[in-house]
Amino acid sequence: MGTSRKWREYMAALSATLITAAAGTTVGWTSPTLVMLMAPDSPIQTSPDQSSWIVSLMILFSAISPIPASYLADKIGTKKTLLLAAIPYIIGWILVMLANNVATIYVSRLISGLGYGIAYTAAPMYLGEIASDKVRGAMATLITVMSKFGILSQYAIGPYVSMLALASFNIAIPILFVVTFSTMPESPYFFIKSGRLGQAERSLKKLRGKEFFREELDSMANLVNENMKEKSRWKDLVTVGGNRKGLMILLGIYFTQQFCGSTAIISYAQQIFGAADGGLGAKESCILFGSVQLLTSAISSQLVDRLGRKPLLLVSSCGVGLANIIIGAYFFVKDLDSEYLVGLKFIPIVVIPIFIFSYTIGLATVPFAITSEIFPTNIKSKATCVIQICVALMTFAVTKLFQVVKDNLGEYVAFWGFGVLSVTGVIFILVLLPETKGQSFAAIQEKLYTPSEKVVYEKQNGHTGNVRIDL
Repeated sequence: MGTSRKWREYMAALSATLITAAAGTTVGWTSPTLVMLMAPDSPIQTSPDQSSWIVSLMILFSAISPIPASYLADKIGTKKTLLLAAIPYIIGWILVMLANNVATIYVSRLISGLGYGIAYTAAPMYLGEIASDKVRGAMATLITVMSKFGILSQYAIGPYVSMLALASFNIAIPILFVVTFSTMPESPYFFIKSGRLGQAERSLKKLRGKEFFREELDSMANLVNENMKEKSRWKDLVTVGGNRKGLMILLGIYFTQQFCGSTAIISYAQQIFGAADGGLGAKESCILFGSVQLLTSAISSQLVDRLGRKPLLLVSSCGVGLANIIIGAYFFVKDLDSEYLVGLKFIPIVVIPIFIFSYTIGLATVPFAITSEIFPTNIKSKATCVIQICVALMTFAVTKLFQVVKDNLGEYVAFWGFGVLSVTGVIFILVLLPETKGQSFAAIQEKLYTPSEKVVYEKQNGHTGNVRIDL
């Protein structure tokens, strides 16, 4: 059955992921804006240290909202929780419009961070619950694609307009999200969990149209009823060996994702290209950079199921590691003011797009797929919440320390540090990550749990159901 007949699901998914496009604007916004703020004629004089806080505070506060977002998704539904994410973004951009000092920008970034944490907690849950099996993978990639669209919009528009005009554009995205997403159906899973089968049926009919089958609703109801029998505890993440191993594997992958320097390069892109002096202007380089991100994220989903998770992550980690080392070497030669630099000015414009291609093809997308596969159903929401918080803290560390290292030790030290950590990630993935391509949920869990941890799997109508761990 062709995906062209799934337009109802895609409309709901596109509307939902407008909130991750809004998240992308908050990440990409700093690239053109910091250049304006740190300019001699800036109306809001900003120091390098203050600029690093502007970048990192948003990410730091995104660690606060995953826990309440998970709770709200269970209590009021993923749709309403996602709609709440728009409020911090709208308030944040209003503050940017009114800002006449750095403190106001700090507050705007803190508030936007709350929306960021909600969006990346609830959006994957909503998409996973509304999508039919044949298009679930494609829909999941929309989170990354729309985020990269938001980042590219900042690179393409930001350098050529005022800070007020850019904020005016950005605030329109969460407003458009609220207008369109308000008309979309709530997840049928939420209604089933709430005991409202009639509303669940109406929701599923809106999503499937003529492709609605009562059997799918019955299967959902059976799955939810079985899952609700098992209660998980937060401490199960560390006391159960298989959960602990899965958590360690994912945190290692996400550590590589963040400490390869991806967020720092995205956030400081225009400054990096300006410092590189690579022939093409910094503004134009950023547009090329963002375009590579968007295009690569659009095709990456086609490779995950064909090539496998582990090969893509290995290629991705090797690619970003090599790119970091080369870029670091360029800045090292630049700092020496060597005569050889004249013949090397092409390096940034060639190597940084290679970095972002390598990053986006694997590290930017595959970890989300593994997160959905590696944990039992009854612990998955808690594991995802913990991981999201840890990722936020890691991203904060990278974005904050990049500016500090660059200013005190030089760009080449920062990039070589990213390169070393990327290579460490290659070793970690090679040794510890099991391949999950084409394997059932039960088969994946068999690799994680020891014989003393008895894992019981139950299926209803082709769906993986309840998971119980008997110690």
